Amino acid sequence: METHDNQGFSHDEFKLNQTGFNMAMPGHQSNHPNDMVLRQEPRTARKEGSGISLPYETRLEMGLMLDEHLCALNVALHQYTKHHWLTEGAESFGSLHHILDEHIDVTQDHIDRVGERVARLGVVPTAHPVTQHEISYIKHEVEGRYTMRDYLRNDLEHEIKIQGMMRKTIKRAHSLNDFGTVQVLEDILLKREDLGYHLWSLLEDDSLVRGMTHLLDGQNDIASNRNLNPNLKQ
Repeated sequence: METHDNQGFSHDEFKLNQTGFNMAMPGHQSNHPNDMVLRQEPRTARKEGSGISLPYETRLEMGLMLDEHLCALNVALHQYTKHHWLTEGAESFGSLHHILDEHIDVTQDHIDRVGERVARLGVVPTAHPVTQHEISYIKHEVEGRYTMRDYLRNDLEHEIKIQGMMRKTIKRAHSLNDFGTVQVLEDILLKREDLGYHLWSLLEDDSLVRGMTHLLDGQNDIASNRNLNPNLKQ
């Protein structure tokens, strides 16, 4: 059984052994009529190729790694969307609402680019939302309304995790001469680092909004904040 740390992150290795149908996986069970014609099982690669001159083993391994990034980006998108809906406060409702809107747009673009690469490698991308969450190496935060700082901290942890896992795939793709995947992920990684920098900057202690509480609590507007998860691999 897969284990997670106390912040909801799963392992640091890719699930390269999870291919084909698995009846324990939510999206691998269907109530559709049996007249659907199955052409390829999930998370498998075409044996006959896909027009890309890479060996079957390379296409399968890279496709499975990319599929996990695809799943993780979908989880990040859902969490960003929730935070976008629930923005509140003097600094958040206006500017942060729009910043998160940009993060949503960028993530949607990255989902499409990664999914396209998975398909071009001849692998079937994971599309069922529940299965995506099961496969993803990041997990959605628990339901409910929390502080804006908690939301951004959770999003930042996701971005740091995504960056670290993408670097692993880029390094592996280089070793397998899959330079197409390298180019796709390097472009995406640079932008994910930019999104992480946005979140980090938003969480800094300085602020233009000062209430009267700083005169009473002696904290000089230094925000109380949980530390980032120390188990994250960068």
